Amino acid sequence: MKKEAITLPNKETLKYLEQGEGEKTLILIHGNFSSSLHYSTLLEALPKTIKTYALDLRGYGDSTYHNRITSLLDFANDVKMFMDSKDIKTAAILGWSLGGGVAMELAAHDPERTEELILVNSTTHKGYPVFKKDATGKPVIGEVYQSVDELAADPIQVIPLLNAQKNKDFNMMSFIFDQTIYTVNKPRPQDNTLWINESLKQVNLVDADWALTTQNMSDEVGFYGQGDGMIKNISARTLHTWGDRDITVPEYMINDNVKAIKNSTLKVYKDCGHSPFVDNMSEIVKDILEFIHAA
Repeated sequence: MKKEAITLPNKETLKYLEQGEGEKTLILIHGNFSSSLHYSTLLEALPKTIKTYALDLRGYGDSTYHNRITSLLDFANDVKMFMDSKDIKTAAILGWSLGGGVAMELAAHDPERTEELILVNSTTHKGYPVFKKDATGKPVIGEVYQSVDELAADPIQVIPLLNAQKNKDFNMMSFIFDQTIYTVNKPRPQDNTLWINESLKQVNLVDADWALTTQNMSDEVGFYGQGDGMIKNISARTLHTWGDRDITVPEYMINDNVKAIKNSTLKVYKDCGHSPFVDNMSEIVKDILEFIHAA
């Protein structure tokens, strides 16, 4: 699919995929190490009677990165500006992994714009903490980084991915995805090639990791500080999906989101890892369509 381009009022140019026509609009927000093209197989499976957009977030894929983000809300504001620029009044918002955190920020700050919220193997609204490591490389629970620059030196969760992206190391990035994302089934070779090459384009890894780490929409004090309480502002019906063999986002994070968002439905997929679009496509498509078309 050919990516289109739109320049936002903040001068960032977002690339995006667009398909379908119809009264219903669906916006797809990708995760970390990803882009709009990581939704290529989902777009193939969705009916063309739904107007669907998949975005390259700022600093991912082929979008620009003129201004550094400091929070997932920055990404959410970009999505809002995209909606304004395309004259999209309301839409169903789907976020996968990091994209779930972005989608929650959008739904909380602009609840009138979100018709339905779909969180696919989403990060928790309380932040995905990265802890300092001991001499053996194991995390020291509770010991946090004090700045984005300090986080950039994390030897386990940041440096290997950062080096893979800087060096355009396809094999290393593919290996990391096999170990963390594709833990049940592997994508088709042509899809894997496309997606890994898109992952290597990311230029904001450290900033995105810091935004994930420091997000806290709860009323609680987290490892990285006091929450802002915005999670309670989400009013949209919300579908949460999770795979029982996801080793990237643990079950407690999903349950935290389910408990915090008022009108929530949870679907757990058996023998599914972090990517239901590889492990469980037919069922998640069915669930998405039933959810957004429910009265």
